[in-house]
Amino acid sequence: MAREKGGFWVGLAATVFYPLGWLTGRQRYEGREHLPATGGALLVGNHISHLDPIHTALFVHTARRVPRFMAKNSLWDVPVLGSILRGSGQIPVFRDTADAQQSLAAGTQALADGKIVIIYPEGTITRDPDGWPMRSRTGVARMALASDVPIVPMVHWGTREVYDHYGKRFRPLPRTELVLRAGEPVDLSAYRGRPVDAGVLREVTDLIMSRVRDLLAQVRDEPAPAEFFRRGPEREAGR
Repeated sequence: MAREKGGFWVGLAATVFYPLGWLTGRQRYEGREHLPATGGALLVGNHISHLDPIHTALFVHTARRVPRFMAKNSLWDVPVLGSILRGSGQIPVFRDTADAQQSLAAGTQALADGKIVIIYPEGTITRDPDGWPMRSRTGVARMALASDVPIVPMVHWGTREVYDHYGKRFRPLPRTELVLRAGEPVDLSAYRGRPVDAGVLREVTDLIMSRVRDLLAQVRDEPAPAEFFRRGPEREAGR
């Protein structure tokens, strides 16, 4: 099958990401058959390290697809990186602003245009001490329900051993095995056609992220926690 065309900027990013990927671990890819060869898909991942986007991008690119990330808009202000993000069709996310809906609309349009869109619904690297997914933002559910595409859960494991942002540790040697695994698409048929309110968005978000969490439990070969970790104010308020 021919590779999906990404253009100059995707090619430039690839020349950087492939060496970085090799330098930061030994990748083991599993479940890439769940990524469609053509057409849109929403790839929903956990987030444990700043290295995750590099390895997610390679996971998708080696499946001969072009990755499009939902990423915080401030990255577009970084010299060179901002040019690559704009040129390669990445999607800026404007959190907690009037432009937040614009971000979701852009992501939904990319899915309708047959792109693979990648989202880390936690919004940041997990604060869970054991590396499990946190309670996530509901934008993923809004995009999933507005799109008729596969919703594919995926996980990274091992990237935090190489670069732990909160622990301020970077240890590329000895090279760590990094597991990236995609699972079967999440069945949202029970929610199609229902009014989309806050309750449905929370339910669908938790369903999707529970599939991500279960997939991570398989990779780790240990039981997952029964509940999602909640950050400071959420824990105190019991939300």
